[in-house]
Amino acid sequence: MKILKPKFWDQNYFTIFSILLMPFSLIYLVIIYLKKIISNPKNFPIPIICVGNIYVGGTGKTPITLKICKILKELEQDPVIVRKIYSSHDDEISLIKKHNKILLSKKRVEAIETAVKKNFKFVVMDDGFQDMTINKDLSIICFHDNQRIGNGLLLPSGPLRERLTELKNCQIVLINGKQDIEFEQKLKKFNTKLDFFYYNSIPKNIDNFKNKKLIAFAGIGNPVNFFNLLKENHLNLVKEISFPDHYNYTEQDFTKLHQLEKQYNAKLITTEKDFLRISPFTRKTYDYIKIEPKLKDEETFKNRIKKLIK
Repeated sequence: MKILKPKFWDQNYFTIFSILLMPFSLIYLVIIYLKKIISNPKNFPIPIICVGNIYVGGTGKTPITLKICKILKELEQDPVIVRKIYSSHDDEISLIKKHNKILLSKKRVEAIETAVKKNFKFVVMDDGFQDMTINKDLSIICFHDNQRIGNGLLLPSGPLRERLTELKNCQIVLINGKQDIEFEQKLKKFNTKLDFFYYNSIPKNIDNFKNKKLIAFAGIGNPVNFFNLLKENHLNLVKEISFPDHYNYTEQDFTKLHQLEKQYNAKLITTEKDFLRISPFTRKTYDYIKIEPKLKDEETFKNRIKKLIK
């Protein structure tokens, strides 16, 4: 059973829930520490870029991974995306397959070994910053300026997959939103050499939905970011419905959505990732917003990628 992300994760103060869960966060920290002790990172003969996060879910890893692959293709490279197999993440895998080659394995290191055997010249990891079995050439951590680091606590007291001290293993921080010098300075306490880049999520087919009443639904890490994006682009949202991340929609869910569609005389829209989780037989009654990241200093970012080409 999947549940929505706890609201207290994004509050900038400790709540009774976060305090009660701290013993479990301590256990989680010990497990992370033990994994790092026993890990034996492997080197590879091809460049490896890792697009990861510290805040769990909804930071835009997959769109950025696809953007980097697009840049690599412009540089006449043939990148392959590597992902660890999770049965609940079929939506992201389907999204990637629409745009790029992908290798999947229960262990990322095995997928990269396959990439080398198949003569790929570049690997882009979609997630895996916490995977200490692989030496990466460039690690990028994604944040969204709506959530940043939430309450700053480790799972399950907060939304962080590991402590911010692990930013020492990262070279680039990529933030969806406006520049925030104060946040940059906070993160630079853990790594003074961090480079910061910013981007905006750009809806590409927004004109299709203007002057229409819309019901937006989403089962992603932070549905509120999707809803805010639609409102920032002056779409008329009459209803917003949040589902857990990687949610598997049921017939009952679709029945309720269509009841709301009739009640409000509105059109149902969702994210591309959610759309791919809907059965092909029923997709005709739904539509999605196609979103692409637009980097604010793309040329400089592109030059960082160029340096890795062998």
